[in-house]
Amino acid sequence: MPIIIKSGTLITASETFDADILIDGEKIVSVGKNIDISNAQLIDAAGKLVMPGGIDPHTHLDLPMFATVSSDDHYTGHKAAAFGGTTTVMDFVPQDYDTLREAVEVWHAKADDKAAIDFSFHMNITRLDEQVEREIPQLLDLGITTLKVFMAYNSRLRLQDGEIYRVLRIAREYGMLTMLHAENGDVIDILVAEALADGQTSPEWHARTRPGWGGVEAVLRGAALAKQADSPLYVVHVNQVGEAEQLGYARQRGVNIMGETCPPYLFFTDQQLERPDGAKWICSPPMRTVEDNQGLWQALADGTLQTIGTDHCPFFFDGTQAIEYEGKPVAIPGKELGKDDFSKIPNGVPGVGDRLPIMWTYGVGAGRITPNQFVALTSTNVAKIFGLYPQKGALVPGADADIVIWDPNRRLTYGVAHAQHRTDYNLYENWELVGYPEKVFLRGDLIVVGERWLGKPGGGRYLSREPNAIMI
Repeated sequence: MPIIIKSGTLITASETFDADILIDGEKIVSVGKNIDISNAQLIDAAGKLVMPGGIDPHTHLDLPMFATVSSDDHYTGHKAAAFGGTTTVMDFVPQDYDTLREAVEVWHAKADDKAAIDFSFHMNITRLDEQVEREIPQLLDLGITTLKVFMAYNSRLRLQDGEIYRVLRIAREYGMLTMLHAENGDVIDILVAEALADGQTSPEWHARTRPGWGGVEAVLRGAALAKQADSPLYVVHVNQVGEAEQLGYARQRGVNIMGETCPPYLFFTDQQLERPDGAKWICSPPMRTVEDNQGLWQALADGTLQTIGTDHCPFFFDGTQAIEYEGKPVAIPGKELGKDDFSKIPNGVPGVGDRLPIMWTYGVGAGRITPNQFVALTSTNVAKIFGLYPQKGALVPGADADIVIWDPNRRLTYGVAHAQHRTDYNLYENWELVGYPEKVFLRGDLIVVGERWLGKPGGGRYLSREPNAIMI
């Protein structure tokens, strides 16, 4: 049965206007005023906002780390995303197998039957030789057009600069996009060893051993490599104003470089790590200063940064204590693993369900970004950069009917119960929100209504992406 969403105020990346939306099957068929189809189901959106579903470009689901695994899998993480208004997520495939194809097959085995929203994959390149170089172009046949490289995590994930340059050149030849984790792994290793030798084991030393200047230097180094390779670069989880400044510097000089930040870097600082529960805020790279918070907001407003992801990689704060999830007790080892050594605390925070509600109240509501920028940063820009537009991220005929009906007047005290992540804490506990998703559609299917979950494992679909995506 066709569906008409009537009388809502549509918000896109460029426009705000009143219109109806006609959905037939999985697609948006038409957008306009006074749409009337005799056999359609009517959904009244008067007084509500209607937006494309959010797209999170950066998640780590069911990811092994240290002696545990991230606590959300491809069902629980997708469910949390949907409650927050996100209908597509992108996950990273580790290069932990003999071939890239095998790694992708393992990740499909994890995700396909559990997926509750649509999803896609990026490929980590953490080991490079002639065989891997030959395999990289074959990823296009698997729908993967993005390659992530690291300048940190020596002896585990890091590539040397010459290797990153080689990846960039392959990416250029095949219309792929390289994503960069920008920190200085050598400096980090020296400082971590020194801190532990001095008996400095508490959580705040996670930030103190990852100096901000290492990230600033690494972004500029990555930009220089990208320019020399004549290849585009996307810097993930930009966490400080100095890095954003390097993005602007490089773009002014003709480098095809883009940047993403994440909500924790807009709201929290390294001071959180000094709290008794400071391990909750440990992620890499770490949160920085109030000045960095402010500078990153400005970078979002002026277009220096193109997207807001989450780097969603949740762990229990106390994995010795079970929580109830969908009526069953769940306990997964978490941040208590590093109670005596900050370097053993699993790196990562929850966020996939928080992103849109938090950014609406404290971004749009606070006047830091406009409603149209909100849609661009959390959906449309992501779709364009990663080869999904206009199938995703748009309210136009022919697009997938991934739609969020947003109640701009709903007030609630947010926290772990609303967020739906499968973990025992939330960074935004007791924050007051104004505006929240009321209904969420995935390809025309209603999967969230208020607090009710109508989605299911296997309801999501893998998205093969096209190369030569749009630079923003």
